[in-house]
Amino acid sequence: MLFESFSEAQTTLLLCVFIVAFILGAVVNKTNFCTMGAVSDMVNMGDYSRFRSWLLAIAVAITGMLLMEYLGIVNADASFPPYRASQLVWAENILGGFLFGVGMTLASGCGNKTLIRIGGGNIKSIIVFIIIAFIAYFMITPFPGTDKTLFSILFYDWIRPLAISLQTQQDLGSIINRDNPLFTRLIIGGAIVFLMLLYILRGKGFRNNPEHWFAGLVVGLAVLAGWYLSNSIMIDLVDEGEQYTLAEYYENWDMVSDSEAGKPAQGAALSSQSFTFINPMGQTLGYVSSGLPSSKLTFGIVSVFGVILGSLFWALVTKSFRIEWFFNSKDFITHVIGAVLMGFGGVLAMGCTIGQGITGFSTLAVGSIFAFIAIVFGSALTMKIQYYQMLYEDASFFAVLITALVELKLLPAGMRKLEAL
Repeated sequence: MLFESFSEAQTTLLLCVFIVAFILGAVVNKTNFCTMGAVSDMVNMGDYSRFRSWLLAIAVAITGMLLMEYLGIVNADASFPPYRASQLVWAENILGGFLFGVGMTLASGCGNKTLIRIGGGNIKSIIVFIIIAFIAYFMITPFPGTDKTLFSILFYDWIRPLAISLQTQQDLGSIINRDNPLFTRLIIGGAIVFLMLLYILRGKGFRNNPEHWFAGLVVGLAVLAGWYLSNSIMIDLVDEGEQYTLAEYYENWDMVSDSEAGKPAQGAALSSQSFTFINPMGQTLGYVSSGLPSSKLTFGIVSVFGVILGSLFWALVTKSFRIEWFFNSKDFITHVIGAVLMGFGGVLAMGCTIGQGITGFSTLAVGSIFAFIAIVFGSALTMKIQYYQMLYEDASFFAVLITALVELKLLPAGMRKLEAL
C-alpha cells in the first residue's frame, strides 16, 4: 500500500491496526480464548483443548510468516521489539517469562486477557492494567531528572552480563545455517508447524469444538495482519523515485520532509511489528500522561484501545457486561502482586503470551521460545502450589513446592511431600 505522505501512511496504519485489534478483542471475548485458562485447564482438569487453540494460533502465525518472508512481503529482522537480535538475552527471557507466568496466574489473566476483562466491565483488571503500565513504562523510561530506569537499577548489572552475543541473528534459521537462513527457516518452521498440527488434531475435545478452531485461527491471523500492515504500508516519493517504509522515512526525515510537523516521538515504534501488550501498556501511560499528543500515538497504543473496545462491543451486544470488584483484601493483594510480576516479567521477557508466545514465536527466535516455555512453566507451577496450599493450609512452602514439582514430573515421585486428596 503506497501513500504520497507520511501522515496518510501512518494514519492508515493506525486505523487498520485498530480495526484488527477491535476484531481480536471481540473474538477473544466471544470464544474465551485465554492462555492462562489454557494452562489452568491442563493442570487442573487434564483438558488440553484451549492449549491446542493457543498452539493453533502459533502454527498459523509461523506458517504465515514463513510464506510472507519467502515472498518478500515481511522482514522481521529489524522488528520492534528486536526478536531476532544477535544478543540472546536468555536469562531475561527465562526469568521474565517465569515471572510473567506467575503474575498472570495471580492476576487472573495475561496482558491480553486483562484488556478483554476491562472491556467486559472488570474493574479489578483496570487496577492490574495501571500497575503493569507504570512498571512497564519506568522499566525502559528514566525517572524524571535522572538517567535511571527500573531495569538499570534492579536488573542490568547482574542479568545483562549473562547475555550471549551470537555471530548471527538468534532465529533458528540463522543459527543453524547462517548462509541461507530463509530456506532453513522454511524447513525448520515447516517441521514445527507439522508437529504442532499433529498434536493439535489428536485432541477430540478440540476437534469437536468450533470455537477453539475459530479462536486459534483468528488470533493467529490477527498477528499476521499486524506483521503485514507494519511492513506493507509505505510512502512513495514520486519526485525522488523512492519508496520508504515508515521507519525508513523517519530515519531520513531531514532529507525527505520539509518540516518537523507530524514527526513521531520515536522511530523504533514504526518498525516491523505485530501484537504484544505489556510494553504498549507502558506506552499508553506515557501517551495519556503527556496529554495525548499525536506524536506519541503508536501501533501498540492503538492495539490496546482496539482490544478493549472490541471486547466492550461484544460484552454489550451479548449483554454479558458485568461490573466486577475484588472479593476481599486478599484478592486485592493477590492481583496487585500478580500485576507487579507481569509488569517486570513482561518487559524482561520482551513480551507476553501473545507478544512472545505467538508474535515472537512466529519469527522462530530462540529467545521467544524460551519465554514461551517459561511462561507456561511459571503459570503451571503457581497453579499447583495454589492447589496444595488450599489442601494443606499448615504445610510449609518447601513441602508444597516440592510436591508441585513432582506433580509436574520435574522431580521423582519418591520426593513427594504431600498426598493429593
